Amino acid sequence: MRLVAFDDNGNSVLGVARGDDIVRLDKAAPQLPQTLRGLLEANAMADVAAAADSAAATAVMSAAGIKHAIPLPNPSKIICLGLNYADHAKEGGHAKPDYPSFFMRGPSSLAAHNQPIIKPAFSNTMDYEAELAAVVGTRCRDVKRANALDVIAGYSCFNDGSVREYQRKTSQWTIGKNFDATGGFGPEFVTADELPPGCEGLSISTRVNGKTMQDDNTANMLFDVAETIELLTSCMTLEPGDLIVMGTPAGVAHARKPPAWMVDGDICEIEIEQVGLLSNPIVER
Repeated sequence: MRLVAFDDNGNSVLGVARGDDIVRLDKAAPQLPQTLRGLLEANAMADVAAAADSAAATAVMSAAGIKHAIPLPNPSKIICLGLNYADHAKEGGHAKPDYPSFFMRGPSSLAAHNQPIIKPAFSNTMDYEAELAAVVGTRCRDVKRANALDVIAGYSCFNDGSVREYQRKTSQWTIGKNFDATGGFGPEFVTADELPPGCEGLSISTRVNGKTMQDDNTANMLFDVAETIELLTSCMTLEPGDLIVMGTPAGVAHARKPPAWMVDGDICEIEIEQVGLLSNPIVER
């Protein structure tokens, strides 16, 4: 099942994508929670599927021309991995890590599909990062790797847009990763049963203005989704709707000579096989 959020007169509406159509959840199942996080907290995904299957024609609309919204606008945690592909670590002058480089993002840093990623005018070091995003579906702690994928509800595409100049102002990466509207996210939430376990073995790429900048495979992650969940839950409780962003391959702008920073007017596309294609224009603030 593929869920999509879109704007309707200033309100974010959730729907089930069915080919060229969307089944609006507010019309097909108004009794259910109307946010992805709410649905996960209520363990209601099976109810969503049943409602979509039995929806009346009045609940179905065309997907053409919708204004996408962030599929999960209010995660309690956005936990990101750095240096999770060996070639990317190498291009940045880092050795293969023994433990993931975890950092956090805030919800105000997110940007929906086809909505602008905002480049600050006072820095010319705006970078792209194609990443797989895993969405937690179950409250969990101390999860073993063998069972870790059971707590993942689904996946989406993510662009960990980074203002590198600010990322390197401190020993922590937080400030360069949390400018408003720099983390592209979407276009859809795809339930885990639609995809290979842990989304392993899927091509992942970035294109800027149609030119391929990153091209790799999720099989090359140093810490896969299951191991990441085991490591995180040894430290903290994960909640339904938490977002785990799984790191980027080689080919980022800062490692190129000369650097290929994104500028106002660029179009950045992140594509993950079977998951989707996330597109964002770059707009200078």
